[in-house]
Amino acid sequence: MAGRPLASAGRLAGKTAVIVGAGQTPGSSLGNGRATALLFAREGARLLLVDRDEGSLAETAHLIAEEGGEAATHVADIARPADCEALPAAALSALGRIDVLHNNVGIGLGDSTPGRLEEDAWDRIMDVNLKAMWRTCKYVVPVMRDQGSGAIVNISSLAAIAGATTLTAYKISKAGVNALTQNLALANARHGIRANAIMPGFIDTPMATDATLEARGISKADLDAFRVSRVPLGRQGSAWDVAHAALFLASDDARFVTGAVLPVDGGQSCQIG
Repeated sequence: MAGRPLASAGRLAGKTAVIVGAGQTPGSSLGNGRATALLFAREGARLLLVDRDEGSLAETAHLIAEEGGEAATHVADIARPADCEALPAAALSALGRIDVLHNNVGIGLGDSTPGRLEEDAWDRIMDVNLKAMWRTCKYVVPVMRDQGSGAIVNISSLAAIAGATTLTAYKISKAGVNALTQNLALANARHGIRANAIMPGFIDTPMATDATLEARGISKADLDAFRVSRVPLGRQGSAWDVAHAALFLASDDARFVTGAVLPVDGGQSCQIG
């Protein structure tokens, strides 16, 4: 697995981080949440890994432990309000404090055009992608306020600002994540808390590519060629590209950055507008 080796004193040395969505969808490539967990551990953070998939969560923790990192696990479904409310206590029990909250959960199954989208699919996508992210922030922010510091990194999507007629609920939910992030930044700046978002473009992850292959019934080579043709840098991104952006925003290198919505897209957003 590619990436930076474990650092004895990295950019997150002495910090704690809660990574929501630290497991991943099964597939042939690495997911954004797992890559971020590995990179944060390599940079010295102590982690609480959160996911509803206990097996995938354990695999991420095992990979971190193999490299000498420190990660506890907590099985939770953030679509359930009670699981979100219980998250701060679990984090404080495992870590003692919460320096970083990284929100990396999102779904798009069942999405469609505005006229074809079913209400149940709309509700599910909104609940997981936006409402649940609001909940995790709602319950973690008081801990950060008591500390007088904290960094929140929310994973949005380039779909929030791009034309995506078949991704109605997904697009609107991710646009909401951008707005939520900016409101969090403004409401909490005086408490020493920063909030930023990342908008990944075409990233080669299991959720982004394997699910699309199944839905469209096309080959991986054809999908890759289509996606690469849309990216000015001439390649898809990897989960490591998202992870390194998250590392910057979570670290003290970004101590004067809050309310930012950062495209990690190989230049795709430059083609919009």
